[in-house]
Amino acid sequence: MSLDFSAVPRMADGRTAAEHIEEVANRSQIVRVPMGARSAGGTGRMMWHVFGAAPEKPILLLFHGGSGSWIHWIRNVLPLSAHFNVYAADLPGLGDSDPPDDVNDIWSVTHCVEAAMQELVPKDKPFSIAGFSFGGMVSGHIATLFEDRIERIALVGAGGLKATRKPGPKLHKLLAEMPPEMLAAEARRNLEILMLHDPKNVDGIAIHMQILNTTRAKTRSRIMGQAFKLSEVLPRVKTPLTGIWGEFDSTTYPHIQERIDLFRALQPDFEMNVIPGAGHWVAYEAADAFNETLLRVLAR
Repeated sequence: MSLDFSAVPRMADGRTAAEHIEEVANRSQIVRVPMGARSAGGTGRMMWHVFGAAPEKPILLLFHGGSGSWIHWIRNVLPLSAHFNVYAADLPGLGDSDPPDDVNDIWSVTHCVEAAMQELVPKDKPFSIAGFSFGGMVSGHIATLFEDRIERIALVGAGGLKATRKPGPKLHKLLAEMPPEMLAAEARRNLEILMLHDPKNVDGIAIHMQILNTTRAKTRSRIMGQAFKLSEVLPRVKTPLTGIWGEFDSTTYPHIQERIDLFRALQPDFEMNVIPGAGHWVAYEAADAFNETLLRVLAR
């Protein structure tokens, strides 16, 4: 059943969210690369959007959040590509990438990402990673496999930490067969609960993204987060880590100091950057501040 986006608000200039997303995607080189053996015949491929390709630029990998895709970085890829060769992934089982062997296992995801990186990322160059939410979990695991090549990891509202989380309303499952008005309304509700702090920032692009990504997600990122998989691997991570969090991140507020203490117990010089007024999806809700912060962090 095809998705009906007819109830998603248009942009101020009259364009649909889909048209805007396509316009940004068209500025990239879109590639699908093998990601290692899969139980379904070993034919799995991982989707990447590569922006700003130029040999002289350093490399930045962007790993999106759970039930997401590269669209989580829609407001970041072009500004960042002025400074980096930006490789924006669709993680295995999410976006347009094929699923890993085990959609419940972080190492199954990680080894697929590792194989795809070996195919795509130049082997003679170091790189940095920004990992949002579930992407932070993946970044931590990838760090154990590319220890000599990763210069820094920016964890952005990273999930999978064994730390206090304030209870909140449950998210509603989005189903393709829902009437378009209900689908858009439920997507908005979930965004307001989890992703964005200010309801006024829930626009048509965010709603379109939420419908598109969550209805096709196969990898069970929430299961991995609830098992504290990032905390499990962090003691093995030697790569320098930096945090970027929204002040009102729904997965963290008001317990940000607990995360800072957790990271500094492992890396005493860990720096936490808190962006005022933003929620969990800080790279979207406070894009300008986020881009500026990330560029400063990676220039260290």
